[in-house]
Amino acid sequence: MRRVTAEQAAALVRDGDTLLIGGSGGGHAVPEALLAALGRRFRETGAPRGITALHPVGMGDGEHRGLGHLAQKGLLRRNVAGSYVNSPPVAAMALRDEIEAWSLPQGALSQLMREMAAGRPGLLTRTGLHTFVDPRHGGGAQSPSATEPLVELVQFRGEEFLFYKPYHVDVAFLRGTTADEDGNVSMEKEAVTLEMLSEAQATKRCGGIVIVQVERIARAGSIHPKMVKIPGILVDCVVVEPGQWQTFETFYSPAYSGEFRIPVADIPRLPPGPRRVVARRGALELFRGAICNLGSGIFTGIANVAAEEGVLDAVCLTNEQGNIGGAPASGGEAGAAMNPHAQVDQPYQFDFYDGGGLDLAFLSFAEFDAEGNVNVSRFGDRLIGPGGFINISQGARRCIFGGTLTAGGKPKAVARVEQVTFSGRYARERGQSVLYVTERAVFRLGPDGPVLIEIAPGLDPERDVIAAMGFRPAVAPELRTMDARLFADAPMNLAADLAARPPRASSPRLA
Repeated sequence: MRRVTAEQAAALVRDGDTLLIGGSGGGHAVPEALLAALGRRFRETGAPRGITALHPVGMGDGEHRGLGHLAQKGLLRRNVAGSYVNSPPVAAMALRDEIEAWSLPQGALSQLMREMAAGRPGLLTRTGLHTFVDPRHGGGAQSPSATEPLVELVQFRGEEFLFYKPYHVDVAFLRGTTADEDGNVSMEKEAVTLEMLSEAQATKRCGGIVIVQVERIARAGSIHPKMVKIPGILVDCVVVEPGQWQTFETFYSPAYSGEFRIPVADIPRLPPGPRRVVARRGALELFRGAICNLGSGIFTGIANVAAEEGVLDAVCLTNEQGNIGGAPASGGEAGAAMNPHAQVDQPYQFDFYDGGGLDLAFLSFAEFDAEGNVNVSRFGDRLIGPGGFINISQGARRCIFGGTLTAGGKPKAVARVEQVTFSGRYARERGQSVLYVTERAVFRLGPDGPVLIEIAPGLDPERDVIAAMGFRPAVAPELRTMDARLFADAPMNLAADLAARPPRASSPRLA
């Protein structure tokens, strides 16, 4: 293992290289010093040119950090990522067709790292069928010049699957907390562990260079072997960045790293408004022992509601980055979790999701349509990408999508979504239970599309709901009024509701 500066590490990237980048969202385990050094090198020297950036999770601060350092014409030729929401400058390059851009499911890319590490042909999965990732609907391409088929539709044993092709990796930029003198890397202060091990293994199998940014160096043999996330045999270079932040917003929170748990009373209460109403209505779907995912967006507020109502420990809230239990964070911190019970590597979390482990998935919508399709990945002049949405929504037993009924006066319930990130037809075929929750009304997925089943107190269905939509939904014969507690300032006494409901069923063998 060699100890080098960030500038020396950046100099190892050559023209045309594929750069694999570890990290997540708003700075979670993002090798920021390495990306910044690579961006400076290009501005100062014009090299390297034409690289491919590959990263399962989007990363950035919404401006120019994270992947934003690479948003320079000539430096970046193509980008393959789970999402673009954290790096608008790169999304803008894709929309201008200055780069070849794809957005593929975060879980599929995460699991693909393991397949690449093992030298297997690629990833065979149902994830992405009947969405914009399906080659019949665009193959995940997000710019006109992105014409290479990275995803194939295949038949295997009489069933349809998607096959995600592997990549040849030249350099990996990864991050941990501590490296010892032999290059063994631990991640004790990180909010997530992701697929750092698989990414290092995949890079070494390709004959590439693994560079890890860490906060500190320890004496050889001083890291407990069970704490090592990236063994030294996989690490070529280490860059020490003593001032690295845990996320782009938080220097260090022991509640994110699992060092200790903060009091539940310290988890903030949601302020009054539509987000609180939608999160509270979603929380009414909880039951004791429910295993849930809180996707980024409006439904991360369910963690705040559960804390306020004293039921946080009665359910298990998770996020796709690998946190199990506790209170998943929101906003720019989404991906971390306060007080997690366990933190697993991201590919294994997606294995659990894909295998049907989620009872409830709470996900946002940017728009939904008359067929029950949901779009979160691309709309108007915004390129977002799916993140973990496709894995989560296709694997969960029950999906609850949340959002406001309108945005800026425009309907979010539209005749046809711009891009299908969730297929209503495919959900019906598989017998999935689906709700669409807004601050004015609640819909369920019926045989022909969304059905209006609840309306906020005092509102008129035609004037206040249907007139604000881009299509006419079916209306349930017995239209119910949304629970008045949702709109009050006082707690809802959700604990009593959960106590009155049957808990999560145990295995029949334990009954």
